[in-house]
Amino acid sequence: MSNTHKNQLSVEKIGGTSMSDYQAVRDNIILYPDSPYQRIFVVSAYGGITNDLLEHKKTDQPGVYGLFANDDVEDDWRIALDQLSLKLNKINADLFDDDDVRTKANAFIDERFAETKQLLNHLQDLCRHGHFSLESHLLTVRELLASLGEAHSAWNLAHLLQQEGVNARFVDLTGWQADKTLSLDEMIKVHLGDVDFSRELPIVTGYAHCQENLMHTFDRGYSEMTFSRIAVLTEATEAVIHKEYHLSSADPKLVGEENVVPIGKTNYDIADQLANLGMEAVHPKAAQGLRQAQIPLRIKNTFDPGHHGTIFTEDYVSEFPQVEIIAGMQHLIALEVFDQEMMGQQGHYEKILIDTSNRLKCQVITKDFNANTITLYLSASLKKVKRLSEQLQQALPTATINTSKVALASAMGSDMRIKGLLAKAVQTLFDQGINVEAIHQNTRQVEMQFFVNETDFEKAVKALHSKLIEVHDHGKAICEH
Repeated sequence: MSNTHKNQLSVEKIGGTSMSDYQAVRDNIILYPDSPYQRIFVVSAYGGITNDLLEHKKTDQPGVYGLFANDDVEDDWRIALDQLSLKLNKINADLFDDDDVRTKANAFIDERFAETKQLLNHLQDLCRHGHFSLESHLLTVRELLASLGEAHSAWNLAHLLQQEGVNARFVDLTGWQADKTLSLDEMIKVHLGDVDFSRELPIVTGYAHCQENLMHTFDRGYSEMTFSRIAVLTEATEAVIHKEYHLSSADPKLVGEENVVPIGKTNYDIADQLANLGMEAVHPKAAQGLRQAQIPLRIKNTFDPGHHGTIFTEDYVSEFPQVEIIAGMQHLIALEVFDQEMMGQQGHYEKILIDTSNRLKCQVITKDFNANTITLYLSASLKKVKRLSEQLQQALPTATINTSKVALASAMGSDMRIKGLLAKAVQTLFDQGINVEAIHQNTRQVEMQFFVNETDFEKAVKALHSKLIEVHDHGKAICEH
């Protein structure tokens, strides 16, 4: 499948918070700047709905899936599903003025909820028999529930736009009542193969049911994989993600909205560095597909349509060496393994540490070592790190293992080869009374990492942003285009 209208097609993804503001989506994205055609839109569920369907992304509070999987109180998941159904009907009531279209919108999503409830009831009954394990069906349940959110938002957007005179088409990749499961590429080709992009606007579900089981590999990043693959298969000129904020030089909540500046341009390497710190501009695997196909990715702010946003390409390097982003993680645990016997066997020790961390799902942000010490910097709960320490102590009986809470403040840029930059950064932290507990910078010089006390995190980010970025007064963007 290829784009017959070369150099014109853009594939665009709209995030959940943006989707919740239909007027902004219509005026600032679909109809901006002029024609809605030669574009494909992949949409997320409305803000918070996937949390209600699965579990809260930040707090892990169980949604319908979490309640069904735990089965603590038999009716809990049914109550949650019914309440969510009413919530989606309320969203429809707020969106559709036309009684007939609103009735159709409710009928569409109500039918899916009713069938989902019936399927989950049957599965629960089936798994009461010893021959059937609920555990083996949970991924399917998770995918089924996730699909409801995007089916709802995509159907609604397509029909709202049709009322505005746009020739929008609802493209359902959720595999609802499909006879067989196709590969992701086949799903995209089947459902988009006959679309005339010059006169039709496809509104595509972010969830795609396929043989690859996107949720098994990417979990909540599934919509970005769908978006990325559509861009690659249609040979899009550009891939665009519409978010509710600019990709900026720091978190505006930390350093102040008036002090941050949009990035403007950077590369996929920096996208990966951000993802490593849990600040995904785009899922790394989605970025990989776009990078390999040499499709530039643009991040745009839905609520600032006149701004050009930030473009990621493979080969971008800033014209002058500079710091572009101050990012970080406030809650990390440093796990230090000291062993006098380690000298000459660091590789053996490191393998045990990494393998055990991976098995316990403790994310390693970075690591350092010298002759007889290896330190892992982990993003994980205290409970998991305690188990990790116990298992490492069993595997390495002569080692001394210590843990401490730390925070990470990181300076990034596509080229930071500036004499004295490291010294300036350390002096900045010293001037604020912040003790640097560890420093990392490798020879590529695209990132400097400063580990500080947890309580100094916000102060460190503010100080580094003030002295390394704000002093340059970049204006509209660090790199305009």
